[in-house]
Amino acid sequence: MSDLSQNSFYWIVRSKTDSHAIEAVFRKELQAVDRDAATSNVRSLGEYLSDSVAPRKFNLRVLTLFSLAALLLSATGIYGVVSYTVTQRTSEIGIRLALGAGQANIFRLILGQIVEVVIVGVMLGTLGAVAITRVISSLLYGVTPTDPLTFGLVSFVMIVVALLACSIPARRATRVDPLVALRYE
Repeated sequence: MSDLSQNSFYWIVRSKTDSHAIEAVFRKELQAVDRDAATSNVRSLGEYLSDSVAPRKFNLRVLTLFSLAALLLSATGIYGVVSYTVTQRTSEIGIRLALGAGQANIFRLILGQIVEVVIVGVMLGTLGAVAITRVISSLLYGVTPTDPLTFGLVSFVMIVVALLACSIPARRATRVDPLVALRYE
C-alpha cells in the first residue's frame, strides 16, 4: 500500500453492483470528464478498508498465537508441578486413604491446595497487568486499559485452565492403592 500524498484524489462511487463490474464504466465516464484523471487503483471501499487494517489483523493473529502458546505452556507447567507434587505425596495420600479418607476427600485436598496458589497467582498477575497497561494503552482499541470485563474474562480462563491442568493429577491421586503406597515407604 503506498503512502498517501497531499495531492492524492479519491473517487467514491456508490453502486448496487460489484465494484469490478462497474470499473470499466467508471473509467470511461471519468475519462469523458477529465482526460488527465488517474484511474489506476480502482477498488471497493471494503477492499480499501481491509487493506488499511491488514497490518493490525496480522499483529492480532500473531499476538493470539503467542497467547495460546503461553496458555498451553502454563497449563503444561501447572500439570507438571502438580503431578510431581502428587507423586512426592503418594505415601501421605496412601496413609490418608488407609485411615478412611474417601476419594472425594483426597481430590478436594489436592485441588484445594492448588486453587489457593492459583488464586494468588491470578491476583498478582492482574495487579501486574493493571500496572503495565499504561505502557500498552496506545495499542488498545475499543477497550479501556483497565477494562473489568477483559480482566475478569482472562482471570476466569486462567483459573479454568489451571483447574483442568490440576484435575488430572488430583484424580490420579484418588486412585492410589494404600497398600502399594505404603509398601514403598
